[in-house]
Amino acid sequence: MVEKDQSRMARRQQNQNQKQKNTKKKPVIKRIMKIMLLAILLIGIGVAGLFAFYISTAPDLDPDKLSVPASTKLYDINKDIFADLGAEKRSKVSYDEIPEVLKNAILATEDVRFESHIGIDFRRIGAAVVANFTDGFGSQGASTITQQVVKSSFLSSDKKLKRKVQEQWLALQLERKYSKEEIFEMYVNKIYYGAGAYGVATAAETYFGKTDLNDLTLAEAAILAGIPQRPSAYDPFVNPDLTKERMNTVLNLMVQHNKISEQEANEVRDVDVASLLVETKKQYAKYEGFIQQVRNEVLEKTGADIYKDSLQVYTTLDPVAQEETELLLSNADENPIDYSSDQDIQVGITVLDTKTGAIRAIGGGRNREKGGWNYAIDGDGRQGGSSMKPLLAYGPAIEYLKWSTYHQINDDKAYKIEGTDSSINNWDNKFHGWVSTRYALEQSYNVPAVKTLEEVGYSKAQSFAEGLGLNFDSGSITITDAIGGADNGFLPIEMAGAYAAFGNEGIYHEPYSVTEIEYPDGKTEELVSKPVEAMSDYTAYMITDMLKSAVDNGTGRLAKVNGLPVAGKTGTTNISGEEGSPDSWFTGYTTNYTISIWSGYSGGDEQKPINNKTIPLHIFRELMQTISSGKDTADFEKPSSVVEMKVEKGSNPAKRPSEFTPSSQIITELFVKGNEPSSVSEKFDKLDPVSKLKAAYNEETESIDVEWAYKDKDATFDVNISSDGNAINNTSTEDTTFAINNVEKGATYTIEVVAKRDDLQSDPTSVTVKVPEEEVKEIPAVSQLQQSFDPVNRTASISWAYDEKGPIEFQIDITEAGSSVDQLTTNKKTVTLNQLQVDKIYTITVTPILKNDSEVTGPSASVQVSTKGLTEEEDEQESDNTNEDDSDVEGDTDTPDDETNTDDNQQSGNNNGSQNDTSNENATTEQQSVPEDEDN
Repeated sequence: MVEKDQSRMARRQQNQNQKQKNTKKKPVIKRIMKIMLLAILLIGIGVAGLFAFYISTAPDLDPDKLSVPASTKLYDINKDIFADLGAEKRSKVSYDEIPEVLKNAILATEDVRFESHIGIDFRRIGAAVVANFTDGFGSQGASTITQQVVKSSFLSSDKKLKRKVQEQWLALQLERKYSKEEIFEMYVNKIYYGAGAYGVATAAETYFGKTDLNDLTLAEAAILAGIPQRPSAYDPFVNPDLTKERMNTVLNLMVQHNKISEQEANEVRDVDVASLLVETKKQYAKYEGFIQQVRNEVLEKTGADIYKDSLQVYTTLDPVAQEETELLLSNADENPIDYSSDQDIQVGITVLDTKTGAIRAIGGGRNREKGGWNYAIDGDGRQGGSSMKPLLAYGPAIEYLKWSTYHQINDDKAYKIEGTDSSINNWDNKFHGWVSTRYALEQSYNVPAVKTLEEVGYSKAQSFAEGLGLNFDSGSITITDAIGGADNGFLPIEMAGAYAAFGNEGIYHEPYSVTEIEYPDGKTEELVSKPVEAMSDYTAYMITDMLKSAVDNGTGRLAKVNGLPVAGKTGTTNISGEEGSPDSWFTGYTTNYTISIWSGYSGGDEQKPINNKTIPLHIFRELMQTISSGKDTADFEKPSSVVEMKVEKGSNPAKRPSEFTPSSQIITELFVKGNEPSSVSEKFDKLDPVSKLKAAYNEETESIDVEWAYKDKDATFDVNISSDGNAINNTSTEDTTFAINNVEKGATYTIEVVAKRDDLQSDPTSVTVKVPEEEVKEIPAVSQLQQSFDPVNRTASISWAYDEKGPIEFQIDITEAGSSVDQLTTNKKTVTLNQLQVDKIYTITVTPILKNDSEVTGPSASVQVSTKGLTEEEDEQESDNTNEDDSDVEGDTDTPDDETNTDDNQQSGNNNGSQNDTSNENATTEQQSVPEDEDN
C-alpha cells in the first residue's frame, strides 16, 4: 500500500515537472511568433513604402511619346547628332487596318492574354519569378504588350526592381486611360522591325512590298511577329534561314494558343523565305558599322535597345576618322586604295584612341548592306598570323623573363612540333643563326617566336594575352598560337584593344563606343571602360620600340607615315599544304591612335588566297596620315624602368663594347633596369695600324694603285673605298697592294685600310687621291670645201682638204629646203652626188669626227649645189641614159686630196661652219641613194 502511494506521488511529481516545462516553453514560442509577425509587418510596410516611392517618382504618361515610334539619337565626340534612328522609315496604321492573321500572330508570340489582363499578366509574373529564383534575377521577363509600350516610351531597359515597379504601375494607368485597341495600335506602330523600318506597316512594305496589310499571308504575318525579338538577327534580307526558324516558332505558338490549326501551320512551314521578299536594291548605310557596335554595347551593358527605346546616346565617334574609313572601303574614284586585283576582298577596320580605348571609327566591310556582317566586330574573327608574336611570345618574355631587345635566340633550323610530323619554318625558308629579339620580330621570323613561347611557358603567355582582352576559344594555347596559326580567331576590335595597351604604357582599356546614355525618364548612365594594368611599363615600351623597327626597317615598311612615330606588326596566315595567304593583317599605333585592319574573303572562300597582301598596310598609312593631320603626335616616352645601353654586336650574352670595339660592331638596345650587362667584351684588342699607305693614279692603266706595309704576316686587310664621300666598295685581301679599276675622271677617292687578325683589328688608316680631269680633245674643221656640178648628168662632186693626222672620218649631211635628204659617213675626202632633182638647192655639210670617240667633232663646213634652171626637157633627154633606181652618192676614191674643180658652177664652202654637238652612228658607206621628191 505504501509502495502504491509512493508510485502515485512520483507520477504526480513528474506530471508537475512536465507542466512547469511546458509553461516555460509557451512564452518563448509566443515571443518568437510575435517577433516574426512584427518583422513581416515591418518588411511589408518597408516594401510598400519603397513601392510607393518608386511609384511616386514614375514619369507621367505623355500622350506625345505614346504616339510616335521610339527615337534614339546618337551623338559624336563633338556632341553633334550623326544618326536619328527614329527618323528612319516609318508609317502608321490604325487598329482597323490590322488583319486578324497578323493580330493573332503578334498576340500568340508576345502576349496571348492581352485581351483579358489589366496591363499586368500575373500568370506570366509567376513563371518569371520561378525562373528568376532558379536562374537569377532578371533572367526571364513577364512584360505584356502594355508594359512594352510603357517601357519603350518612358523608361530605361534595366532589369532593376525600381524600373519593373514603375513599368507595372504605368501599365495599369495606361490600361485605365486607353482601350485595348488603342494600346495594340501604339505597340505595332512603335516597335522596330529591322532594316530601318519602324512600325508593322512599314515593315510589310520593306520586306514584302505590301502596302495593304490585308494582303499578308500567314507566313508573312508569322515572320513579322517574330522579328521584334531580335531585329538584326531575324532580318530576312540578312539571315533568311534564321528568319525561317523564328517563323516556325511563331507558328507553333499560334497552334498552341488555338489561333490556327496544325494543318494551316504545316502548309507554310516549308516556304522559301527569300522568295517572299521584294527585290530591293542594296542599301549602303552611313556609319552603319559603328552603329552596330553601339547597339551591341548598349544591349550588353544596359539591356536597352537603341532601335526599340527612346535614348540619347553619346558616343566616341570621330566623324573625320569615320569618313576617311568609309572612303578607304569604297569604290570611289578618289579612294587611293587599289582593289583592282581583289575586287571581292573584304576588310574590317577598328580605330581606337590609344590612351582611352574609345572607338573613333569602325569599318565593317566593303560595299556592305545595311545590317550586314561587320568584319570588325562580328563573329569569332580570323587567325592573327604573325600579329600574335608580340602578344604571345615577346611581350610575355619581357614581362616575365625580363628579356632585353638584344636577347639572342638561335634561329638554326626548322622547329619540330612534338608528337607530329610537322615542322615550323621561316617565311623565307632560311635560317639566320643567332639573332636578337628585335631583329627576329622586325623580320617576323617564326622559329625564334615559337622558341620564345616555349621558354616563357604556355600558361604565362596565355595569361598575358588574356589580360589584353583576347579570349582563346580552343582552351589552352599550343605552340602554333605564337605565330597565329592555331584555331583561335580574333577581330580587329580585339587586336586594336590589345595593341593599344603597348602604346599606353601597359594600361589596357576594353574598346568602347558609348560614353553616356540618357533614358526617357531622365536617368543617365556612364559606359566608359575602366583602365586595367595589363603589363609593366617596361614591357610596353620595349615592345613598342621593337615594333617601331618593324615599321622602319622590317615587314611593316609600307605602313610608315613620314613624320609620325609609328609602331606596328604585320600578320599573314597560311593554307595547309598550299601556297598563298587567306588572311592579311596590320595593326599599328601612335601615342594618339591605334588601328587594326584585317583583309580576306568570307562566304565559303575563307581559305582562298588573296592576291594583294599589302592592302592593310596601305589603308593604315592613308588612314593614320589623315586622322593625325593637324594634331601633335608625341613620341613614346621611355620609362625609368628601361635602360638604353650600347652593346657589342655578336656578344652572347650581351656585353658592353670595349674601347677597341669598332663602331660598326656597336649597337644600342634596351634592358629592364637592373638587368643590363656589366661585363665588357674582350673580343677586340687594338692591332697596330698599317704604315706607308699610299695611292697614285696610273695614267697608262687608268687605275689607282694602292700599297702599304705591315709587319704581321698573318694579318688580312679590309679595304674600304669611297668616291666623293660615297662608299662604293668593301673588300678583303691578304696582299699589301690593291688596284682600283674603272675609276671616274675628276673624282676624289678615299681608301681606308684596316688590319685584322682573328677577332682583333686596328684603327683605320686612310689616304686620298684625286683622278685628273679628262682632257678635252679638239679637232679642226675641213678646208677648201668645194663642189663641181654636171648639169647633163645631174651629178655633183664634193671635195675638201684636211691636214690633221689621226683616226678621222667625215659625216656628210645633205639637206634641201631645211629637210634632211640623206646622211653618210666616209673616210674619203670627196663624194659624188648622183641623180639630183631639178629646180632644187642642196646644202651639203661636212663635219670631221674622231673615229674612236664619236662625241668629239670638229666644226662643220657647208657648200650648196643648185639645180635651178634645169628644165624637164633636159631631164627627159637624159632619162634614157640614166636609171632612176641607180641614183646614189659615191665616194670618189681616185680624186687626189689636193684636186680642185674649175667648173663654172663651182662654189667654195664656208670653212667656219658651226660645231656639231650631236653624235653620229658609225655607219660608213660608199654608196647611198638620194630620195626623190614625192612629186616626181
